[in-house]
Amino acid sequence: MNEPVTGQRITTARLVLEPLAVAHAEEMAAVLDDPALHTFTGGEPASPGALRERYARLVAGPPPERDEAWLNWVLRRRDDQRLVGTVQATVTSAGTRAAIAWVVGASWQGRGYATEAALGMASWLRAGGVNDVVATIHPEHAASAAVARRLGLEPTAERVDGEVLWRAP
Repeated sequence: MNEPVTGQRITTARLVLEPLAVAHAEEMAAVLDDPALHTFTGGEPASPGALRERYARLVAGPPPERDEAWLNWVLRRRDDQRLVGTVQATVTSAGTRAAIAWVVGASWQGRGYATEAALGMASWLRAGGVNDVVATIHPEHAASAAVARRLGLEPTAERVDGEVLWRAP
């Protein structure tokens, strides 16, 4: 696969997108410790131990038989160095398509961090050869739909596991 370079930091006006590391689990568990974050995705907040295990799997990457790359970043505010969320991209189709997602902790929502981080990630992906950026969003998740619109994505008629597929026209 002709995949984007992994492990690169991305800097935006207010954030640094740091490549995910197992060491982020403890702080991220506190950031993500709100049941409301799981309203549209299911599940519940993960313990630091459960996040360490999940992050170890993500950092290791997909099994060799899968033709994709997993790119994951934590969002660190530049002013106070606090983590506020994550963004991720699953890159497929010889490195030309990326399914992206984002989550910002409840305490930091409504400040534009998701949009800023997703725009920074999408720009970096496109510079690396990705030309098809998509997102799947629960049909009732207005905040994520607003982020997708700011990225230039539009809802399609296609559904993936009950979620709306968004893509650039």
